[in-house]
Amino acid sequence: MILRKATETDFEAICELYQHTIGDMEESGSHQWKWGVYPDEEMIREDIAAGRLFCLYGEYGMSIAVTVGLDMEDAYQQVNWLFGVRPGVFHRLAVRPELQGDGLGHKAVEDVINILVGLGCDCLRCYVGKDNRVGRSFYRSLGMREAGPLRFEGRDEDYIAYERRLTEDCPLLPLRMTPAFRGGKLTPWGGDKLQTVFHKNIPETPTGESLEVSCIPGLESRDVTGITLPELIRQYGHPFAGAYVFRDFPLLLKLIDATDTLSVQVHPGDAYAAEHEGGKLGKTEAWLILDAPEGAELVYGIQPGVTLEELRAACEQGAAVEPLLRRVQVRAGDVCFIPSGCVHAIGAGITLYEIQQSSDITYRFYDWDRVDAHGNRRELHLDKALDVTDLSFRLDPVHAPDGARTRVLDTAYFTLDLLRGNVPVPPIRHFAMLTALGEDVTLTWDSDRLELKKGETVFLPASCPALTVRGVDRAAVAMPKD
Repeated sequence: MILRKATETDFEAICELYQHTIGDMEESGSHQWKWGVYPDEEMIREDIAAGRLFCLYGEYGMSIAVTVGLDMEDAYQQVNWLFGVRPGVFHRLAVRPELQGDGLGHKAVEDVINILVGLGCDCLRCYVGKDNRVGRSFYRSLGMREAGPLRFEGRDEDYIAYERRLTEDCPLLPLRMTPAFRGGKLTPWGGDKLQTVFHKNIPETPTGESLEVSCIPGLESRDVTGITLPELIRQYGHPFAGAYVFRDFPLLLKLIDATDTLSVQVHPGDAYAAEHEGGKLGKTEAWLILDAPEGAELVYGIQPGVTLEELRAACEQGAAVEPLLRRVQVRAGDVCFIPSGCVHAIGAGITLYEIQQSSDITYRFYDWDRVDAHGNRRELHLDKALDVTDLSFRLDPVHAPDGARTRVLDTAYFTLDLLRGNVPVPPIRHFAMLTALGEDVTLTWDSDRLELKKGETVFLPASCPALTVRGVDRAAVAMPKD
């Protein structure tokens, strides 16, 4: 160990080190620190008196100073940390400029880690000025994860938070996801509710789909720093995604705004998709209706008694298929299970939560004879659609009970629970996905918490600590069946 606890006799030398280091930072374009503001003499005296300031003398005098401890500033609550329930922090790491580059900084951080582990910490947290290129490069060289931006009241600078696991059993925490979007020509039936109702930063209007948790190539969801979900799984392995670090990611979670009626469509099962779609997964899905105008309808199967030949003939004529479609009315809180083979279409004015297999295969039967501004119709896939249609489908929407914790779906591919009040999240085997369906949803664990906006989704890793949902509004929790 190269560091020792600073004493009052070190005070002057430590002040000189900080002033010298600040001058060098300013010359390189970083204004993270300003002597007399942050840090100042009072901070240094308090740190020395509390026994949390460590230092090192060298040939140039005071060479290193750093404050180590357990107390985190309030601004740390802005950050969606991924690591640990027993965090330790270090502040104001100063390495004399003449000695930078010779490994002293790395050795100092090794000592910091040993100190924090000795205090029972399972993770390390710190921050650096956004414009401090040297500091950011240094933390990356230590294998630290960039956790996102933060700001301090009374300071003009922007900062970047960093973190690192310290122990093998360090749990991974709920991680906010930034969605990918489908909009424009891909979802001409969409609108702007993903922005106005769910606070999403949609790229265009119309936008119909917010892919909250997605590994679909080209449409991957990301953490707040821009790392894609597939890359997060690769980086953090089994503690993050359980057995799915070695298997194809199984699920896709969306929020959908259907300002207009969607096309009539059907999805294949796994066997058909594997044979006809290059080995892809089929698609079984389910909807939770979040909002619907009075009298809103879905297409939910084919009318009883219709034969495949009758269905084909009607589809070839276009609008003749409409009387053959089975329609059901829905309201907020209804749950619709849509297995592969079920002909379906979301009705106009409906917003919903969709959980499905991780597949982008859709066979379109009919698009209400719509044309775009150039008179073009959307592509139909009639032969494949008829190949996979299940004419025997007869399920009805089921209204979700208004309980504190209700399992509304338990299928071969996924489960779906609705939670509200003060209830534990179901045990997580591989991973789970939690979405706030209202404004008053908070996720808590140990002595920490994460407040969620309406429509915000968090990824719950396999190694999450025990979690509790609190608040008057519902949260939806989906996870793979196996």
